[in-house]
Amino acid sequence: MGMTEPYIPDILPVLPLKDTVIYPHIIVPLLITREEYVKLIDDALTADRLVAAMASREEVETPEPEQIYDIGTAAAIIRMLKLPDGSMQLFVQGVQRIRVVEYVETQPYLKARVEKVQEIVEESVELEGIARNVLTQFKKMVSLAPYLPNEIFIAAMNIGEPNNLADFIASNINIDLQEKQELLEALDVKDRLEKLTVFLNKEIEILEIGSRIQSEVQTEMSKSQREYFLREQLKAIQKELGEVDERTLEINEFREKMDESGMPEAARKEAERELDRLAKMPVAAAEYTVARTYLEWLTSLPWNLSTEDNLDIKRARQVLDEDHYDLEKVKDRIIEYLAVRKLKADMKGPILCFVGPPGVGKTSLGQSIARALGRKFVRISLGGMHDEAEIRGHRRTYIGALPGRIIRGIQRAGSNNPVFMLDEVDKIGADFRGDPASALLEVLDPEQNHSFSDHYLDVDFDLSKVMFITTANTPVPIHPALLDRMEVLELPGYTEVEKVHIAIDHLLPRQYEFHGLKKSQINITEEALRAIIRNYTREAGVRNLEREIATVCRKVAKDIAAGKRKSRKIGEKDLHELLGPSRFRFEVLEEEDEIGVATGLAWTESGGDVLFVESQVMPGEGDLILTGKLGDVMQESAKAALTYCRSVAENYGVASDFFKNNDMHVHVPAGAIPKDGPSAGVTMATALMSSITQRKVRKNVGMTGEITLRGKVLPIGGLKEKVLAAHRAGVKKVIIPEENQKYLEEIPAFIRKDLRFIPVKHIEEVLKIALYPDGKSGGVRTAKPAAAAKKRPAAKKAAKPAAKKRPGPARKGAAKPSAAGASKPGAKKSTPVRKAGSKGAAKKRGAAKKT
Repeated sequence: MGMTEPYIPDILPVLPLKDTVIYPHIIVPLLITREEYVKLIDDALTADRLVAAMASREEVETPEPEQIYDIGTAAAIIRMLKLPDGSMQLFVQGVQRIRVVEYVETQPYLKARVEKVQEIVEESVELEGIARNVLTQFKKMVSLAPYLPNEIFIAAMNIGEPNNLADFIASNINIDLQEKQELLEALDVKDRLEKLTVFLNKEIEILEIGSRIQSEVQTEMSKSQREYFLREQLKAIQKELGEVDERTLEINEFREKMDESGMPEAARKEAERELDRLAKMPVAAAEYTVARTYLEWLTSLPWNLSTEDNLDIKRARQVLDEDHYDLEKVKDRIIEYLAVRKLKADMKGPILCFVGPPGVGKTSLGQSIARALGRKFVRISLGGMHDEAEIRGHRRTYIGALPGRIIRGIQRAGSNNPVFMLDEVDKIGADFRGDPASALLEVLDPEQNHSFSDHYLDVDFDLSKVMFITTANTPVPIHPALLDRMEVLELPGYTEVEKVHIAIDHLLPRQYEFHGLKKSQINITEEALRAIIRNYTREAGVRNLEREIATVCRKVAKDIAAGKRKSRKIGEKDLHELLGPSRFRFEVLEEEDEIGVATGLAWTESGGDVLFVESQVMPGEGDLILTGKLGDVMQESAKAALTYCRSVAENYGVASDFFKNNDMHVHVPAGAIPKDGPSAGVTMATALMSSITQRKVRKNVGMTGEITLRGKVLPIGGLKEKVLAAHRAGVKKVIIPEENQKYLEEIPAFIRKDLRFIPVKHIEEVLKIALYPDGKSGGVRTAKPAAAAKKRPAAKKAAKPAAKKRPGPARKGAAKPSAAGASKPGAKKSTPVRKAGSKGAAKKRGAAKKT
């Protein structure tokens, strides 16, 4: 206070400081590395050895003037040492608080005009009291802080001036840069000491908490070490005496299992923690069983146990061919996996999805793949699963908690690389308990399943070596994100020839064995097999075929067991006796060509099917009636088909008021079964145009394709299944969209030989092929309305003027409905008959389909 003020030049070079504040009279070491600051120090040493040490607001290498605090300290360089790498080691001492007035130079380093900042010191008893309190607090802090030596407190006691005391303590305590700058800018010494008191109290509180925690930890460690030594001594004494209790044996057994299991570090740490809890827990405690069960699961999992893959490609192919006929795409994919696995040992397991109708061998194919690879096989069914915990398990807090079915399957397999089949993935449900499909996203993602976390285990398990195979009848219900993670392989339905081969190679030997029959006792001929396939089953797979073969075997076994005969040969003529009357027939071959009935082809989950679309014209007001439980898309297709028919009706000689005076009814039989999709568009258009023009449709022409308002025929899906259904039903010609022609190569050659495929671009091409030429249709569709018309001569007379207006061949086909509509008595009779008749027919067909 009584000292003379030092000389400070008006302009000083500015040395920005990071995370450091220099106070007056305090010596601070600095390391200078940047080239421009090295030059700054060199220039300062040749001048008056003074620099403006200013703290930087932001942590940047070369701060701009606005990024530097305005108040700093004029510091004198008292020692400098140059290092070999060109950097400098400095010792500087604070001289005087200064304020930057303005920056005068920015290159090669900052220079600023500065002014001294005067401190406000009012000597009083209160100031002395605050200074003594600060010194007391600093003493307490030195006793608590390990980084502060006792000598610092002695040095603080020897400082008489309150302002210098505050600066000294501020420079030695552990506070952040903003708080240090705040103390530097506090020019009133009393205010500075009060702020320092707050910071000291905060630091003392933090240090006391840390000291208490350290003391508790040290006490606990000492206690644990003491218990450990006592337990070890107790074990040694028991070992010498030959007294080892069952609980100790169990704990030792768990430790051995943990050592042998090869579990990763994280799992081992969790297992040891739980085992320590178990060792300290009374056997009667409720938690004892929970901890014991958890350890049993952890130690029984195959953490590091894998089966060795059989990489013999020829043998794998042989095994796949032995177990399944055809399915070349799937077999090729497995062989490809084996080939890559042979070249790259650490390859991740593929995730395949077999999509196909029931009975084509999806599940059995998974078993065959496991046999070909030499791996264990695990299968779980996902059908009807609603609870997400079925996949991830329940947390151990629940009574009776267990791991999810994925971990249980791995444990059952006894290896960490089995073939894991997730059956019926398209039939997963979701409710308030969670969505299992979302839980499967992690399981079936090769980028995530290396660290699959089960809620029960609560440690990661590596599923990347597992070969996951899912099965589904259709990919439509599968969660899009889940479907994206899987490689979809389609297994289409079998043809008749393929079914015969499968029956001879696989089904017959298996059923003979199941029923205790020898080949010498029973012989089912190939003709009989074909008859069973055609007349007693209608499916894409072979499940029902095997049931029918089993029925035949049972009846033959009954006769042999009763001593009626020693052997029997089953021919086609014997099937009526053994299986009853035929259940199915060739729909198309046994139907006659009609007006308003077109043969469509449909895709279902169980394969392809033939769909007859019926259309009828009746007096009305131009309405379109749709029945047969049609979905929204199919209804829109019917409307689009009718719009096109109306737009070209005049080209076919149909009167302009025909649609105004008549209703159109489109029905698709099997009314109890929901139907949807756009591919019946061309079939509906053909049936409608047949009814409108009264021209018959050729039944042996099957068709599929989406129709636009302009009559264009767009591509469809499920072509192979639809073609197989057409072949089964006896269709001779199949009309397909031209863009689907490239998929014909997927259809077996003998079917392509039996059928004639006609690719089309426009509906007019379909009508030209499917409809009879004008004049060869043979009149109206049914006889009863025609007979009724003959009995109403008045209606005919009334219709004559209207009939004259209709040009060309439309006269016969359109005059009768409009005549019925023009005659009032006829209209009164026909309206209720039309409504009741259509509803009654639909009910009859629905009931027949249900039975």
